[in-house]
Amino acid sequence: MKVLFATLLVCSLLLCSSILEPVMAQPRSPSCAGKCKARCRKAAVWERCFKYCRICCEKCKCVPSGTYGNKHECPCYRDMVTNKGKPKCP
Repeated sequence: MKVLFATLLVCSLLLCSSILEPVMAQPRSPSCAGKCKARCRKAAVWERCFKYCRICCEKCKCVPSGTYGNKHECPCYRDMVTNKGKPKCP
């Protein structure tokens, strides 16, 4: 009886977590995707540029204009750094 109860408890917890995960996930902003595509269109490693641009855009709510530079337009974007102290945002 105890084994059956424990099994049902574990199954119900797994089911609840799988249902709640999509509900709690933050939707990605379509405006960030468009801005980052424009920002990264000339990047040598497009996938990496796009990935980090989207991360920065979601957090800062802005992307500098152009394909390079102009980071003064978005101080949050400019000031984000990796754990090694290098700029995170392209």
